[in-house]
Amino acid sequence: MNAIELIPKLLRSGLEGDRKMIEATALMIVKKIRKDYPDIANEISTILAFSGTVSPYARSLNLPSLPVDTESRYALVEIEDAIAIPEPILNDYIFGQILDFIKERELLQHFLQAGITPPNSLLLCGQPGVGKTYIAHWISGQLNLPLVTLDLATSISSYLGRSGQNIRSVFDYAKTQPTVLFLDELDAIAKRRDDSGDLGELKRLVNVLLKELEAFPVTGVIIGATNHPELLDKAIWRRFDRTLEIPMPEIAERRRLLFRHLDDFINEFNKDTIEYVASCTNGINSADICKLCEHIKRQMIVSPDTPQRITVFSELFKIAPPINKDDRIQVCNNLKSEFPSLTLREIAQITHISLASVSRYLSKDKE
Repeated sequence: MNAIELIPKLLRSGLEGDRKMIEATALMIVKKIRKDYPDIANEISTILAFSGTVSPYARSLNLPSLPVDTESRYALVEIEDAIAIPEPILNDYIFGQILDFIKERELLQHFLQAGITPPNSLLLCGQPGVGKTYIAHWISGQLNLPLVTLDLATSISSYLGRSGQNIRSVFDYAKTQPTVLFLDELDAIAKRRDDSGDLGELKRLVNVLLKELEAFPVTGVIIGATNHPELLDKAIWRRFDRTLEIPMPEIAERRRLLFRHLDDFINEFNKDTIEYVASCTNGINSADICKLCEHIKRQMIVSPDTPQRITVFSELFKIAPPINKDDRIQVCNNLKSEFPSLTLREIAQITHISLASVSRYLSKDKE
């Protein structure tokens, strides 16, 4: 099929409002005419790359009304302007994959000029608190696109067919301008259709979602996030260009989180203290480490006379308390070994273990 034969298909897609088919057909035309008509091919790819784009100022003046649930009249999405925030603290491989995705988006026009469909979707998996939502906000800022977040509370309706209608409305809204559409807790609307325990309505919802993901324009970005990837329908995985498992932070990432979020207070602690906290937060997610830093800073202001080391360790063991007796014995001995100047009373204050128990644990170790 030559380029001329594709014109009826392009016209039909335009009249039917099928934007995804318009993009696909236009890309096919670019491939076929690039050699003989490079200027026209470049013009078509430029139109594709910048279709629907407007300046942030114009967008703020002419922002479409938020989609709402027809019954409750509550908004189905939350929209936030793109803002620059510090880069997420991740291991080198995961962060490199995210940077590659952003670079691909920045090269959108080059992909289109080459007749290549550019990637526009990213699926983030991982435990709660590892930074999936933060990554979505950071990508929004890097691409300078508003972040549109699906509100599950208002989108899922008890009325037959209403949920699917709401999902369509959300996607229609996200298509009105280039955006980053964030589908948090994706497993709630994309469960496996072979799950016999689910209602038929949820299975129909998955079909709607698959169709909308397939038809989303290349000028926008979709980011899905889930804590339960095992619940996702198999077909959902194929709709995302790139899938990333966001791991719990290793000691290097935990150390960087502490330095970043303790900010100016970091100078009040010696290196050994920070290293000890970094090692003791194994298994703690990034969000809780950030929360730990906030608690430490507050306590240092509230109780300025308390030695900083005691403040830090006391807050640490509130979020990572020793679970059983063996853990408590090990914690007490580790503290005394790492920091010999700590008194028994200070160790009791830090670990929230009674003074008598601390004394007994340390005496037992000496025996």
